[in-house]
Amino acid sequence: MTNNFAQDVLAGLTAENKYLSSKYFYDDNGSRIFQEIMNMPEYYLTNAEFEILSMQSKQIIDALQFSKPFNIVELGAGDGLKTFKLLEYLVNKNIEFNYVPIDISQEAIGALTKRLKERLPNLNIKPKVGDYFEILKVNKQSDYPSLLLFLGGNIGNYDENKAKNLLDLFNDVMKLGDKLLIGFDLKKNPILIHNAYYDKHGITKRFNLNLLLRINRELEADFKIDDFDFYCHYNPITGDVKSYIISLRKQSVYLKKLHTKIDLDYNELIWTELSKKYSLGEIRNLAEASDFQVTTNFMDCKHYFTDSLWEK
Repeated sequence: MTNNFAQDVLAGLTAENKYLSSKYFYDDNGSRIFQEIMNMPEYYLTNAEFEILSMQSKQIIDALQFSKPFNIVELGAGDGLKTFKLLEYLVNKNIEFNYVPIDISQEAIGALTKRLKERLPNLNIKPKVGDYFEILKVNKQSDYPSLLLFLGGNIGNYDENKAKNLLDLFNDVMKLGDKLLIGFDLKKNPILIHNAYYDKHGITKRFNLNLLLRINRELEADFKIDDFDFYCHYNPITGDVKSYIISLRKQSVYLKKLHTKIDLDYNELIWTELSKKYSLGEIRNLAEASDFQVTTNFMDCKHYFTDSLWEK
Protein backbone atom coordinates (compact mmCIF):
# COMPACT_ATOMS: atom_id res chain seq x y z
CA MET A 1 0.00 0.00 0.00
CA THR A 2 2.78 2.46 0.93
CA ASN A 3 4.37 2.41 -2.53
CA ASN A 4 1.00 3.04 -4.17
CA PHE A 5 0.32 5.70 -1.58
CA ALA A 6 3.62 7.47 -2.32
CA GLN A 7 3.11 7.28 -6.10
CA ASP A 8 -0.49 8.51 -5.90
CA VAL A 9 0.36 11.38 -3.53
CA LEU A 10 3.23 12.46 -5.78
CA ALA A 11 1.03 12.32 -8.91
CA GLY A 12 -1.73 14.30 -7.20
CA LEU A 13 0.40 17.04 -5.66
CA THR A 14 2.44 17.63 -8.82
CA ALA A 15 -0.63 17.81 -11.11
CA GLU A 16 -1.60 21.18 -12.55
CA ASN A 17 -4.87 20.99 -10.57
CA LYS A 18 -3.77 19.30 -7.35
CA TYR A 19 -5.73 16.38 -5.93
CA LEU A 20 -5.45 13.58 -3.36
CA SER A 21 -7.40 10.31 -3.57
CA SER A 22 -10.18 9.90 -1.00
CA LYS A 23 -9.34 6.19 -0.71
CA TYR A 24 -6.38 7.22 1.48
CA PHE A 25 -8.61 8.91 4.08
CA TYR A 26 -9.02 5.68 5.98
CA ASP A 27 -5.89 5.12 8.04
CA ASP A 28 -6.65 4.16 11.67
CA ASN A 29 -7.20 7.75 12.75
CA GLY A 30 -9.19 8.58 9.59
CA SER A 31 -11.45 5.57 10.22
CA ARG A 32 -12.09 6.79 13.78
CA ILE A 33 -12.95 10.30 12.54
CA PHE A 34 -15.29 8.79 9.93
CA GLN A 35 -17.13 6.99 12.75
CA GLU A 36 -17.67 10.46 14.29
CA ILE A 37 -19.03 11.72 10.94
CA MET A 38 -21.47 8.81 10.77
CA ASN A 39 -22.71 9.66 14.28
CA MET A 40 -23.49 13.30 13.38
CA PRO A 41 -27.24 14.07 13.30
CA GLU A 42 -26.71 15.85 9.94
CA TYR A 43 -25.12 12.79 8.32
CA TYR A 44 -28.32 11.03 7.25
CA LEU A 45 -26.76 8.40 4.95
CA THR A 46 -25.89 5.72 7.52
CA ASN A 47 -29.25 5.80 9.31
CA ALA A 48 -31.19 5.84 6.02
CA GLU A 49 -29.45 2.73 4.71
CA PHE A 50 -29.60 1.02 8.11
CA GLU A 51 -33.38 1.59 8.07
CA ILE A 52 -33.69 -0.04 4.63
CA LEU A 53 -31.68 -3.12 5.58
CA SER A 54 -33.39 -3.44 8.99
CA MET A 55 -36.99 -2.89 7.96
CA GLN A 56 -36.98 -4.48 4.49
CA SER A 57 -34.79 -7.58 4.92
CA LYS A 58 -37.69 -9.89 4.03
CA GLN A 59 -38.61 -7.89 0.90
CA ILE A 60 -34.97 -7.82 -0.26
CA ILE A 61 -34.52 -11.58 0.18
CA ASP A 62 -37.90 -12.34 -1.45
CA ALA A 63 -36.96 -10.16 -4.45
CA LEU A 64 -33.80 -12.27 -5.04
CA GLN A 65 -35.92 -15.29 -6.01
CA PHE A 66 -32.98 -17.60 -5.32
CA SER A 67 -34.41 -21.12 -4.92
CA LYS A 68 -31.29 -22.89 -3.64
CA PRO A 69 -28.42 -22.02 -1.27
CA PHE A 70 -26.68 -18.82 -2.33
CA ASN A 71 -23.71 -16.59 -1.55
CA ILE A 72 -23.89 -13.06 -0.17
CA VAL A 73 -20.62 -11.38 -1.15
CA GLU A 74 -20.02 -8.00 0.48
CA LEU A 75 -17.45 -5.70 -1.12
CA GLY A 76 -15.65 -3.49 1.41
CA ALA A 77 -17.46 -5.02 4.37
CA GLY A 78 -15.88 -2.72 7.00
CA ASP A 79 -17.60 -3.13 10.38
CA GLY A 80 -20.58 -4.97 8.82
CA LEU A 81 -23.01 -3.08 11.05
CA LYS A 82 -25.63 -2.37 8.37
CA THR A 83 -25.49 -5.87 6.89
CA PHE A 84 -26.05 -7.47 10.30
CA LYS A 85 -29.86 -7.10 10.18
CA LEU A 86 -30.01 -8.79 6.77
CA LEU A 87 -27.80 -11.66 7.97
CA GLU A 88 -29.78 -11.98 11.21
CA TYR A 89 -33.05 -12.29 9.26
CA LEU A 90 -31.61 -15.07 7.06
CA VAL A 91 -30.13 -17.02 10.00
CA ASN A 92 -33.37 -16.75 12.01
CA LYS A 93 -35.36 -18.04 9.03
CA ASN A 94 -32.93 -20.97 8.59
CA ILE A 95 -32.25 -19.92 4.99
CA GLU A 96 -29.16 -21.66 3.66
CA PHE A 97 -26.46 -19.24 2.45
CA ASN A 98 -22.76 -18.36 2.73
CA TYR A 99 -21.66 -14.88 3.80
CA VAL A 100 -18.43 -13.83 2.08
CA PRO A 101 -17.22 -10.45 3.39
CA ILE A 102 -14.29 -8.99 1.42
CA ASP A 103 -12.11 -6.17 2.70
CA ILE A 104 -8.58 -4.98 1.99
CA SER A 105 -7.97 -4.67 5.76
CA GLN A 106 -7.09 -7.88 7.63
CA GLU A 107 -7.84 -6.05 10.90
CA ALA A 108 -11.36 -5.06 9.76
CA ILE A 109 -12.16 -8.60 8.55
CA GLY A 110 -10.78 -10.14 11.77
CA ALA A 111 -12.93 -7.88 13.97
CA LEU A 112 -16.03 -8.42 11.81
CA THR A 113 -15.65 -12.22 11.80
CA LYS A 114 -15.17 -12.35 15.58
CA ARG A 115 -18.22 -10.16 16.25
CA LEU A 116 -20.48 -12.06 13.85
CA LYS A 117 -19.45 -15.46 15.25
CA GLU A 118 -20.40 -14.21 18.73
CA ARG A 119 -23.73 -12.71 17.67
CA LEU A 120 -24.77 -15.22 14.98
CA PRO A 121 -23.06 -18.52 15.88
CA ASN A 122 -24.96 -20.37 13.11
CA LEU A 123 -23.79 -18.01 10.38
CA ASN A 124 -21.75 -19.71 7.63
CA ILE A 125 -19.07 -17.04 7.12
CA LYS A 126 -16.17 -17.29 4.65
CA PRO A 127 -14.17 -14.06 5.04
CA LYS A 128 -11.66 -12.98 2.38
CA VAL A 129 -8.91 -10.35 2.53
CA GLY A 130 -7.65 -8.72 -0.64
CA ASP A 131 -8.66 -7.34 -4.00
CA TYR A 132 -12.39 -7.59 -4.84
CA PHE A 133 -11.93 -8.74 -8.38
CA GLU A 134 -9.37 -11.48 -7.77
CA ILE A 135 -11.69 -12.97 -5.14
CA LEU A 136 -14.80 -12.50 -7.30
CA LYS A 137 -13.18 -14.38 -10.19
CA VAL A 138 -13.04 -17.41 -7.86
CA ASN A 139 -16.63 -16.79 -6.72
CA LYS A 140 -17.77 -16.94 -10.36
CA GLN A 141 -16.85 -20.66 -10.35
CA SER A 142 -19.30 -21.32 -7.48
CA ASP A 143 -22.32 -23.52 -8.25
CA TYR A 144 -24.46 -21.21 -6.14
CA PRO A 145 -26.04 -17.94 -7.31
CA SER A 146 -24.63 -14.83 -5.65
CA LEU A 147 -25.88 -11.54 -4.29
CA LEU A 148 -23.13 -8.91 -4.39
CA LEU A 149 -23.42 -6.06 -1.87
CA PHE A 150 -21.85 -2.69 -2.67
CA LEU A 151 -23.39 -0.53 0.04
CA GLY A 152 -22.92 2.85 1.70
CA GLY A 153 -23.23 5.00 -1.41
CA ASN A 154 -19.61 4.19 -2.33
CA ILE A 155 -20.49 4.31 -6.03
CA GLY A 156 -20.86 8.09 -5.55
CA ASN A 157 -17.08 8.40 -5.12
CA TYR A 158 -16.58 7.53 -8.80
CA ASP A 159 -17.16 9.88 -11.72
CA GLU A 160 -19.49 8.69 -14.47
CA ASN A 161 -16.84 6.89 -16.55
CA LYS A 162 -15.15 5.25 -13.56
CA ALA A 163 -18.52 4.20 -12.12
CA LYS A 164 -19.41 2.53 -15.41
CA ASN A 165 -15.97 0.85 -15.61
CA LEU A 166 -16.39 -0.48 -12.07
CA LEU A 167 -19.87 -1.83 -12.82
CA ASP A 168 -18.58 -3.45 -16.02
CA LEU A 169 -15.98 -5.24 -13.88
CA PHE A 170 -18.71 -6.39 -11.48
CA ASN A 171 -20.74 -7.64 -14.44
CA ASP A 172 -17.74 -9.59 -15.79
CA VAL A 173 -17.31 -11.55 -12.54
CA MET A 174 -21.02 -12.32 -12.09
CA LYS A 175 -23.00 -15.26 -13.45
CA LEU A 176 -26.24 -14.84 -15.38
CA GLY A 177 -29.04 -14.42 -12.82
CA ASP A 178 -26.70 -13.13 -10.07
CA LYS A 179 -27.89 -9.98 -8.31
CA LEU A 180 -26.20 -6.77 -7.15
CA LEU A 181 -27.55 -4.65 -4.26
CA ILE A 182 -25.95 -1.24 -4.61
CA GLY A 183 -26.38 1.82 -2.38
CA PHE A 184 -27.09 5.26 -3.90
CA ASP A 185 -27.52 8.55 -2.10
CA LEU A 186 -30.45 10.28 -3.78
CA LYS A 187 -30.79 13.88 -4.94
CA LYS A 188 -32.82 15.84 -2.38
CA ASN A 189 -33.05 19.27 -0.76
CA PRO A 190 -29.56 20.73 -1.39
CA ILE A 191 -29.45 22.18 2.14
CA LEU A 192 -29.65 18.69 3.69
CA ILE A 193 -26.75 17.50 1.54
CA HIS A 194 -24.69 20.65 2.18
CA ASN A 195 -25.09 20.28 5.97
CA ALA A 196 -24.10 16.60 5.89
CA TYR A 197 -20.76 17.35 4.20
CA TYR A 198 -19.92 20.87 5.40
CA ASP A 199 -20.75 20.26 9.03
CA LYS A 200 -20.67 23.00 11.65
CA HIS A 201 -18.80 20.71 14.08
CA GLY A 202 -15.69 20.74 11.85
CA ILE A 203 -15.46 16.92 11.86
CA THR A 204 -15.32 16.65 8.05
CA LYS A 205 -12.59 19.29 8.05
CA ARG A 206 -10.55 17.17 10.51
CA PHE A 207 -11.22 14.10 8.35
CA ASN A 208 -9.76 15.83 5.27
CA LEU A 209 -6.80 17.45 7.06
CA ASN A 210 -5.95 14.07 8.62
CA LEU A 211 -4.83 13.06 5.11
CA LEU A 212 -2.07 15.70 5.34
CA LEU A 213 -1.07 14.29 8.75
CA ARG A 214 -0.87 10.84 7.17
CA ILE A 215 1.41 12.21 4.42
CA ASN A 216 3.56 13.84 7.12
CA ARG A 217 3.86 10.55 9.00
CA GLU A 218 4.31 8.08 6.13
CA LEU A 219 6.24 10.23 3.66
CA GLU A 220 8.06 12.44 6.21
CA ALA A 221 6.45 15.61 4.88
CA ASP A 222 6.14 18.91 6.74
CA PHE A 223 2.55 20.05 6.11
CA LYS A 224 1.60 22.64 8.76
CA ILE A 225 -2.07 21.85 9.38
CA ASP A 226 -2.96 25.35 10.59
CA ASP A 227 -1.99 26.70 7.15
CA PHE A 228 -4.84 24.78 5.50
CA ASP A 229 -8.63 24.92 5.55
CA PHE A 230 -11.50 22.83 4.16
CA TYR A 231 -14.33 23.65 1.76
CA CYS A 232 -16.99 21.61 0.02
CA HIS A 233 -19.61 22.47 -2.57
CA TYR A 234 -22.79 20.74 -3.75
CA ASN A 235 -24.11 21.23 -7.27
CA PRO A 236 -27.80 20.18 -7.18
CA ILE A 237 -27.98 19.97 -10.99
CA THR A 238 -25.15 17.45 -11.50
CA GLY A 239 -25.53 15.92 -8.02
CA ASP A 240 -21.79 16.34 -7.33
CA VAL A 241 -20.44 17.12 -3.86
CA LYS A 242 -16.79 18.13 -4.25
CA SER A 243 -14.45 18.55 -1.27
CA TYR A 244 -11.21 20.54 -1.18
CA ILE A 245 -8.28 21.36 1.09
CA ILE A 246 -7.26 25.04 0.71
CA SER A 247 -3.76 26.44 1.16
CA LEU A 248 -4.12 29.59 3.28
CA ARG A 249 -0.79 31.06 2.21
CA LYS A 250 1.95 30.77 -0.40
CA GLN A 251 4.09 27.95 0.94
CA SER A 252 6.37 25.03 0.13
CA VAL A 253 6.06 21.54 1.58
CA TYR A 254 8.92 19.06 1.50
CA LEU A 255 8.20 15.31 1.17
CA LYS A 256 11.45 13.94 2.52
CA LYS A 257 10.91 10.29 1.54
CA LEU A 258 10.19 11.35 -2.06
CA HIS A 259 12.95 14.02 -2.17
CA THR A 260 10.29 16.37 -3.56
CA LYS A 261 9.28 19.95 -2.80
CA ILE A 262 5.68 20.95 -3.50
CA ASP A 263 4.87 24.65 -4.00
CA LEU A 264 1.40 25.82 -3.07
CA ASP A 265 -0.04 29.19 -3.98
CA TYR A 266 -2.18 31.41 -1.76
CA ASN A 267 -5.75 29.95 -1.80
CA GLU A 268 -4.70 27.04 -4.05
CA LEU A 269 -7.07 24.07 -3.89
CA ILE A 270 -6.34 20.36 -3.45
CA TRP A 271 -9.37 18.32 -4.55
CA THR A 272 -9.96 15.38 -2.17
CA GLU A 273 -13.35 13.81 -2.85
CA LEU A 274 -16.32 13.44 -5.15
CA SER A 275 -19.61 12.21 -3.66
CA LYS A 276 -22.27 12.06 -6.36
CA LYS A 277 -26.00 12.01 -5.65
CA TYR A 278 -28.33 10.27 -8.10
CA SER A 279 -31.91 10.51 -9.36
CA LEU A 280 -33.82 7.25 -9.93
CA GLY A 281 -33.63 7.90 -13.70
CA GLU A 282 -29.83 8.21 -13.53
CA ILE A 283 -29.65 4.94 -11.56
CA ARG A 284 -31.68 3.14 -14.25
CA ASN A 285 -29.49 4.60 -17.02
CA LEU A 286 -26.31 3.55 -15.21
CA ALA A 287 -27.64 0.00 -14.74
CA GLU A 288 -28.63 -0.33 -18.39
CA ALA A 289 -25.30 1.08 -19.60
CA SER A 290 -23.56 -1.68 -17.59
CA ASP A 291 -25.83 -4.51 -18.85
CA PHE A 292 -27.87 -4.80 -15.66
CA GLN A 293 -31.62 -4.63 -15.15
CA VAL A 294 -33.08 -2.78 -12.15
CA THR A 295 -35.39 -5.16 -10.23
CA THR A 296 -36.43 -2.93 -7.30
CA ASN A 297 -35.34 0.28 -5.56
CA PHE A 298 -35.62 -0.18 -1.79
CA MET A 299 -35.92 3.24 -0.12
CA ASP A 300 -35.96 4.62 3.42
CA CYS A 301 -39.15 6.33 4.61
CA LYS A 302 -37.85 9.83 3.73
CA HIS A 303 -36.63 8.73 0.27
CA TYR A 304 -33.13 10.05 1.07
CA PHE A 305 -31.33 6.86 -0.01
CA THR A 306 -31.89 3.70 -2.04
CA ASP A 307 -30.42 0.21 -2.05
CA SER A 308 -31.08 -0.66 -5.70
CA LEU A 309 -31.37 -4.35 -6.63
CA TRP A 310 -29.98 -5.17 -10.08
CA GLU A 311 -29.88 -8.44 -12.01
CA LYS A 312 -27.32 -9.58 -14.55
